[in-house]
Amino acid sequence: MTSHPKDLTDEMIDAMATLPNVCHHVHLPLQSGSNEVLSRMNRKYTRERYLEIVGKLHAAMADVELTTDIIVGFPGETEEDFLQTLDMVRKVGYASAFTFQYSPRKGTRAATMEDQVPETVKHERLQRLNALQEQMAFQNNEQYVGKVGIVHVEDCDTRKDPVCYGKFSNFKMVYFSGTPELIGQYVPVRITNVRKNSLYGKMEETI
Repeated sequence: MTSHPKDLTDEMIDAMATLPNVCHHVHLPLQSGSNEVLSRMNRKYTRERYLEIVGKLHAAMADVELTTDIIVGFPGETEEDFLQTLDMVRKVGYASAFTFQYSPRKGTRAATMEDQVPETVKHERLQRLNALQEQMAFQNNEQYVGKVGIVHVEDCDTRKDPVCYGKFSNFKMVYFSGTPELIGQYVPVRITNVRKNSLYGKMEETI
């Protein structure tokens, strides 16, 4: 599911934790880790409130995975503001992130704000953010090595060695050796190695 942080209530978190047909995956847009920038964006939450929500999600669902959206170079963003965004990426440990550099849109309040960030600075910050997020995504995946989870098999590629793929209940993509008759089934898979965006494993006979 996805939610604006200001709209994600305790009741919604409880429902996610208890309903068996709801994935333990939340897309929770951050946009910036700086309270000053969040205020200029009119986001109506603080970094402290965001981290409080993250804590509640992890307390309710031990296997929850978080993804996010982040914008760098919003008007007035200083180097210190940007470092606070990097700090949030480290603290939360996102499975993945959609990252963008700010670009003015005609008719918006931000387009006429003072202290527009130079394009070169925005580009450099985006590169630094993406490098950190790649590192964090890989570290996030490494915690699955050696663990067994239930995969809902979505499809199989039989062009070479048969490889099936599907997702854990928290939306993590998993690849493993298998055959097309597994499509649509739920099977146990032990994770043996990882990449930054996916997990690889071996199907188990029993958990």
